[in-house]
Amino acid sequence: MSLAEAIDGPDRLDGERFKHAMRHLAGAVSVITAGTGPERTGFTATSVSSLSADSPSIIVSLNRASSSWPVLRRAGRFAVNILAEDQQPIAEAFAGRGGLKGADRYRDAQWFSFASGSLGLSGALVSIDCVLEEAIERHSHAILIGAVHEVVLTAEAQPLLYWHGAYRRISNLTGED
Repeated sequence: MSLAEAIDGPDRLDGERFKHAMRHLAGAVSVITAGTGPERTGFTATSVSSLSADSPSIIVSLNRASSSWPVLRRAGRFAVNILAEDQQPIAEAFAGRGGLKGADRYRDAQWFSFASGSLGLSGALVSIDCVLEEAIERHSHAILIGAVHEVVLTAEAQPLLYWHGAYRRISNLTGED
């Protein structure tokens, strides 16, 4: 029996209760970009983490039902753009608010190209160009492991956060103005 089989039994917590619990985890908001030309797409994510500094790599979690999943897999590379607190409209566009899909999500922001062709967001705290090293499919999601090839620091600002189902600023959390 595998570890996954062992925890998939009748005592496993239901998904709704788990989602409610995870709302307590504040996360930095990133926009993940993938693809080129009219096929380019992207999504908003809080499930981004460094994997290793020894061999610079990053982890991103993506719902496999997302329209970005097949594009990202075909492209074999992606960029992680960690958003500044004034970039909430970009986060909303890449989350699909207003019905935006694919390349239309890019229209209200300024972008630059990495040498690889991946798109970085001007004004983001940092943009990270990655090659898709591995994708681990588990349940509804894929865990993407990206080998980091280039990093561009573009802004000195506070990060945009997501907590309890809403975008937040650090100043809102601490009571600062």
